[in-house]
Formats: sequence, structure tokens, C-alpha cells
Amino acid sequence: MASKNKDSHIALFIDSDNISHRALDGIINELSKYGVVNIRQAYGNWTKDNLKNWEAKLLELAIKPIQQFDYSKNKNATDILMTIDAMDLLHTKQIDAFAFATSDSDFTPVVMRVQAEGIKVYGFGEKKTPKPFMAACSQFIFTENLMSDAFSKSPTLEEKIQQPKRKTGDEMRKDSWLVNLLQNAVEQTMEDDGWANLADIGQYINNNSSFSPINYGYKKLSQLIDQIDLFDIYVDENSKQMSIRDKRYSS
Repeated sequence: MASKNKDSHIALFIDSDNISHRALDGIINELSKYGVVNIRQAYGNWTKDNLKNWEAKLLELAIKPIQQFDYSKNKNATDILMTIDAMDLLHTKQIDAFAFATSDSDFTPVVMRVQAEGIKVYGFGEKKTPKPFMAACSQFIFTENLMSDAFSKSPTLEEKIQQPKRKTGDEMRKDSWLVNLLQNAVEQTMEDDGWANLADIGQYINNNSSFSPINYGYKKLSQLIDQIDLFDIYVDENSKQMSIRDKRYSS
């Protein structure tokens, strides 16, 4: 959904207390579509037993672990340090995009602050992530929908259960938020003949929401539009560009 600039520099901040290490491969793969993830930092109290499985994955993906002890039971020192580092980086480095991997809504103000500088923010978190944080991001992807990319050929039963299920056209047509989003995007970008270029539709959606087709089980917006079956589709033979038109207004 977001514009893809392979020369972009991306900074990734990972909240190890609120994300699974099994999602890291998928997160890196997804961000690599938009640029180079130059800065990769994971925050946590690495002395805790619940983070012992992280070491191998951090080494494999060249992610820098940032140690933060728990100074108080009532305050999350990891969140505070992660926020400070993100703000420092915002003003000291030439970063084209930020990425936050967390299911914690406490990072919503940070995301909004980065967005205020005109910098894209990619969000990754579990399906339990509060809506304010998801909405604040330029694009938000559920980590459950990325884990399948990192599975071995023989996934565990738990991993099989977590693998994303592709939404059917009927299921998506019952999603009023999705239907309104797509129809409004087409209406706002269409020419006088009612046809709208898919690239323009994608850019409009990206500018107005944190939507990602991955959350519905599709890698591309074109695949989702084809399956939802609400639009006429035309592909130019020469340019290969796709245009769509709302079936409600087909003659």
C-alpha cells in the first residue's frame, strides 16, 4: 500500500515485551519491500526467562538488543527508553520511515509525533493491539499474518493454528469498514468515465488509513479487489496498469 522506494532508510524499534520473536522474519521481509532496514533495535530486560528464546533470532537478523532493567513494577522502563531513542533518532539521523513492532497503545503519541514530521510509520502488532495505535500508523499489519513466512516446512501445531486465513469475497463484502474504504477510494480517484487507476486508489487509501491487504490474507491490493467482487476490472495490454470501476455505477 505504501509507496515503495528501495533507497529509503528505515529504523525498526521492537518492543520485546509485546511482540513474538516468531514474527521478526515476517516484519523484516515486509519492511524490505519499502527500503533498507538500517537500524534494527529490540528493547527488553534480557535477564528475564520469557525472553530467552530471542537470542538466536536477534543474531540471525542482525538486530541489536537494548538492555533495560525493570526499575519499578508500576512503570515500564523499556517503553520509556524506546521512546527516548526514537525521538533522538528523529532529530539526529536521516530516516525516511520508522517502524514500531509492539501491541502497546502507549506508543501512539510517539507515532503521531513522527507522523507530524511527514515521516511514514509502519506498525506491527498482534490482533489485540488497541485501535488508536493502529490508526495512528501509516500502515499497520497484524503479526499473526506474517508468521507463516517464517515457518519451517514442518510447523508445530501452534504455528499451524496461527497461520492466517484468507478472507473470502463474501466475508469481505460483509465488512462494512472495508467496503466503505474501497468504494470511497474509487470515488475520490476516478475519472469522469468512472474508472480509477489502482495505483491512485492505493495511494489514497495509504494517505487516509492504516489498511493493509495482508490483514485479510492477500499480499496485494489487486488480489483483494479481484476477490471481493465489487468492482469491474480492466488491465491495459500495453502498460499492464489496472483500473477499476464500482459495479454499482456500471452501465
